[in-house]
Amino acid sequence: HDAQTVMVTAHASVSSAVEAMRYGAFDFIEKPFTADQLEQLVSRALTSGNTALRSTVPADRGPAAAMIGSSSALQALHRKIAQVAPTSETVLITGESGVGKELVARAIHAASPRSGRALVSLNCPALSPQLMESELFGHERGAFTSADAPRVGRFELADSGTILLDEVTEISLPLQAKLLRVLQERSYERVGSSDTHVVDVRVLATSNRDLRREVAEGRFREDLYFRLAVVPLHVPPLRERRQDVPLLAQHFLLQAARR
Repeated sequence: HDAQTVMVTAHASVSSAVEAMRYGAFDFIEKPFTADQLEQLVSRALTSGNTALRSTVPADRGPAAAMIGSSSALQALHRKIAQVAPTSETVLITGESGVGKELVARAIHAASPRSGRALVSLNCPALSPQLMESELFGHERGAFTSADAPRVGRFELADSGTILLDEVTEISLPLQAKLLRVLQERSYERVGSSDTHVVDVRVLATSNRDLRREVAEGRFREDLYFRLAVVPLHVPPLRERRQDVPLLAQHFLLQAARR
């Protein structure tokens, strides 16, 4: 029998999701839901080749496919990503370590008009303040002792595309001022050069800290915070969407079975 079963519930819980899986449900959707959400779910059910429970995110959505779940919190996050992705607005993605902030950033880039261009990321905690400026903006030969050759910075590499500043709070205060200028004027100078480079880059930033507290305690510039948080997105931890746990377990089970 090729019919698929979808459970509709106003009282989603881990136990009810597990019970639905045991009886062969394709998926379940929690009230209240929109017509668009229901249409997408029905479409996936109709095109599925078997009755195994699938992730509620279709496999062909690229990075978003790794964001597994049907909880209201995750659905709200998907809607925000869909709203902001087509724009060029700067997005600040916050959440605890391990919640998937980089996945959100990649999903935004993949759904944006810049998806055909590069997504260049920089892991800010991995670099010393001395190297950070060169990594961001590049340097000219002889700009400092070990600068034996010119270097192209991440902003230049990301021109016409997107740059992801991962854990942006780790950037030092002096360099925060230079980053602010890039966000305001879309221009910068390489280290050791006075030539101004104009750049067209969409900026995404992540942080696992409370940036308002960082600002209040003087560790992060307030003006830079407001420039980054044009569109703030918060990624909820799994403990706040426990009904997604069975879906994640089934997703990883299917991955293991295919291997």
